[in-house]
Amino acid sequence: MTKHQKRLSVPKSWPVERKTETFTVKADAGPHGEDGVPLVVLLRDVLGYVDSRKEARYALSEDSILINGVPINDEQRPIGMFDIVAFPGRDEYYRVFPDEGGRLALTEIDEESAQSRLGKIVNKQQVSGGDTQLTLHDGTNVIVDDEYEPKDSIVIDNDDKSVVAHFPYEEGALVTAVRGNHGGKVGEIDTIDITPGSGSNSVGVSTDDGGFETVEEYVVVIDENFTGEDDE
Repeated sequence: MTKHQKRLSVPKSWPVERKTETFTVKADAGPHGEDGVPLVVLLRDVLGYVDSRKEARYALSEDSILINGVPINDEQRPIGMFDIVAFPGRDEYYRVFPDEGGRLALTEIDEESAQSRLGKIVNKQQVSGGDTQLTLHDGTNVIVDDEYEPKDSIVIDNDDKSVVAHFPYEEGALVTAVRGNHGGKVGEIDTIDITPGSGSNSVGVSTDDGGFETVEEYVVVIDENFTGEDDE
């Protein structure tokens, strides 16, 4: 199986230039599905900390790079929305957050904020023993004993996966668009319009410069701290 990906065909969320070279690195299987960006792309093309995959492998062999609190040794490991990328030796911590246009960008945060991460609930089910299991947008499964609903967002601790905050999906909630023409925009939900049948519900969002409408699959509920404006 090839380890390369044509730049022109990468997802729009990838923070790479499409016309400078023909190929880039292909992400391994893992979290975030096809939208996951290979870690080496962030290290090389975004941060400029390495010049090659060989240098990336060396840095990873030193356990100097943590993703969601865990040392990573695979330079092709997919990185996606709301992941925490930490360089403890540099005292640098970043949250992956959608930029304008929906491309993934790194928002610098402090060490305390890097101890947990946000997840959108995409599924909820009962599992053996009567527990409730939530599945998050990146594939993470969390066992809970409180009431949460799909489309809500939760913040989970990177160490023990406990829920440390809960943001319901409802009118008045602060959201960011992560896909579509309005990707990266942040605003409050004005309206949630239910579409009969199997069609997607639409969401009206008010922003500082007006507002927009999109389908609810394209928005994620966040807290104001997750915009990066109040993390310093």
